[in-house]
Amino acid sequence: MPRFSIIVPSHGVAGRLSRALDSVLAQSLGDFELIPVRDAPGSPAADVVAGYAERDRRVLPADSPPSAGLAGARNAGAAAATGDWLLFLDGDDELVPGALAAVDARLRATGDVDVLHFEHERVPWWTGEPTNPAAPVLARTPEVAFSPGQAPRLTGVELPAWSAAYRRRFLTEHELAFPEGHFTDIAFGAQVMLCARRLAVLRQVVVRHLLRRQGSRPGLPGAHHVELLDQAERVLVRAVERELPARRLGPLFEQLFAAVLKTAAHPRRLGRGRRAFFRRAGALYRRHRPAGYRPPGGSLGVQHRLLACGAYTAFRALRAVNRAAAGALAGLPRPRGLRTRLRYRRQLRRPLDPSLAVYCAYWGRGYLCNPAAIHAKARELAPHLRAVFLVEPDQVRHVPKDVEHAVIGSRAYWDVLARAAYLVNNANFADAVVKRAGSVHLSTQHGTPLKRMGADQAVYPVVAAATGGIGRLLARVDRWDFNLSSNAHSTQMWESAYPAAHETLEYGYPRNDVFYTADAADVARVRRELGVPEGKKALLYAPTHRDHASGFTSGLDLAALCEEIGEEYVVLLRAHYFYDRGTARGGGRIIDVTGHLSSEEVCLAADALITDYSSIMFDYANLDRPIVVYADDWDVYRELRGVYFDLMEAPPGRVARTPRELAAVLRDGSYADAGARALRTAFRERFCQFDDGLAAERVVRRVLLGEPPEAIPPVIPLAERIPAPAATTTLVRS
Repeated sequence: MPRFSIIVPSHGVAGRLSRALDSVLAQSLGDFELIPVRDAPGSPAADVVAGYAERDRRVLPADSPPSAGLAGARNAGAAAATGDWLLFLDGDDELVPGALAAVDARLRATGDVDVLHFEHERVPWWTGEPTNPAAPVLARTPEVAFSPGQAPRLTGVELPAWSAAYRRRFLTEHELAFPEGHFTDIAFGAQVMLCARRLAVLRQVVVRHLLRRQGSRPGLPGAHHVELLDQAERVLVRAVERELPARRLGPLFEQLFAAVLKTAAHPRRLGRGRRAFFRRAGALYRRHRPAGYRPPGGSLGVQHRLLACGAYTAFRALRAVNRAAAGALAGLPRPRGLRTRLRYRRQLRRPLDPSLAVYCAYWGRGYLCNPAAIHAKARELAPHLRAVFLVEPDQVRHVPKDVEHAVIGSRAYWDVLARAAYLVNNANFADAVVKRAGSVHLSTQHGTPLKRMGADQAVYPVVAAATGGIGRLLARVDRWDFNLSSNAHSTQMWESAYPAAHETLEYGYPRNDVFYTADAADVARVRRELGVPEGKKALLYAPTHRDHASGFTSGLDLAALCEEIGEEYVVLLRAHYFYDRGTARGGGRIIDVTGHLSSEEVCLAADALITDYSSIMFDYANLDRPIVVYADDWDVYRELRGVYFDLMEAPPGRVARTPRELAAVLRDGSYADAGARALRTAFRERFCQFDDGLAAERVVRRVLLGEPPEAIPPVIPLAERIPAPAATTTLVRS
């Protein structure tokens, strides 16, 4: 029987779950079992848990459906636990180093207790100093083990469940469990204190609690705040049943209603339900007010008295009205030109157009990427929708003739943005775009993240500066309703990079559908359009952008490379989309395809890919063709740009560090041998999970047609997919 059972609910925290589990497994005291509670088979969090369970026998997963909520997950973990002591850790919390050893030492010193309370740090999600709200609560308790009557203000209401260790036998004996619904910690903590006989305190930080950017669910607006009254009533009824002494009942009552009044006074939490909440809270207050109870002094005491007499109008007048929301729109960057601004404001007052969808790719660089693929599929499956593609003026000539468009910055641009019911982008719309109630914003992304993105860039000044400010970036992210993912890795990284309340759709990238729908004729057509000579092997060279450099440099002498590898090859040079063209020199052996709008078509034409750290490798891997990583400056790139994983440890094929090494693997054919294929197979299993040729259909059905998740076509297993054939056959050497 282990000393400790640590229970970690995992729903909705896949991007941070590894940090929580690592913090437990790295503890110096190893006498524990770690019980991560999975939400659903095949979910991102469940996949993370499965990897840990395979690697460490102390990881013993339990299951609880998302519908059971946090309370259900904790109860499921407690039911599976076998340890003497239970600790509850949220999936985005961490145990500090040496935490279990400190808890164990304190328990041995205090003897037979039911609960050990300890301190915790609340860590801001981005910047700011951590706080320790438990310290002043626990400071008023005795130094040695004590009974609840010796610390009447320690009621359990002010401390979260993850700020204590609980003797498992004690919880079982009193049938203590987390009540369902929101604010479950308040009711659980209070009922634990009603039943406990002996307590102890550890005046040391044990848990580091990471605050979420969007806040905890109990702090967000919604009807769920009524459940706070349910939990308070549950506790007060239990206190009466146990004949709690007045010395303890008074502080319990006061702390419960401090939470109730905080919610009642909040300008946004309750919305239109404030009066009903106040009325019910007043009735609860009067029914359970202890005999002889005296309210606290100051403003809080006035609120107590107004609640007791049901004076809602006076209570509302007492509140400090938060006017920040009224000025938020005025503080946004505005469309240029007074007439345009006024026109946009007028359009915002008109109803949404339920049949209007607006698309944009790469900040208006053309009819491209995931938005273009979704647009094309919507014309087939949702022909009732009017679609408008947003483009920069110099890209108008590239928009297909039958695609309606609006030039960015024009009046038509602001008109459609103001009234569209659906807005689809692979980057972000301008800061000035207002997210209207009822509109649906879909972020499609435009690659799998190797380099750090979003809020994760904050510690890399060179790239953080290019975002225009992390705060402004995240304000744009807050408009998203849905965010696309092409693999579980992306799901986890997007959650970390873009902390907001949107839903992740693990549907694959629509732009990659063509890799499974194109045939040999399509490949031949693209090669002719690009000028690839008949019978030649085409090597696509696609390096990524360097944030620390200005302008495009290929990093390779391509003419010299062509001389080294022989006449059978030509090189297709594609610079990053930040640049209009590459710097191709070398006659007919080097073909600059930077200006070709579709990177997917360029990939179809190529028999193999050479790249450094570009996300094109994740897309190209769908074709199951050879990939070579040219990593001449990996250490510099990793330090200055930041990466999510070590590409050198898990590459999609052969890795070359110098031009000579690159030429060698191409010349001797090892770039396409069995070893290279094994690396590519592992890479595809990890990063080509959801790309199967049906991604666009899934997106259109779910987002634009509103079909339920269970009606969406499932992902075809990787082994059953047939990618588009290469133009030439590459010899696989053993």
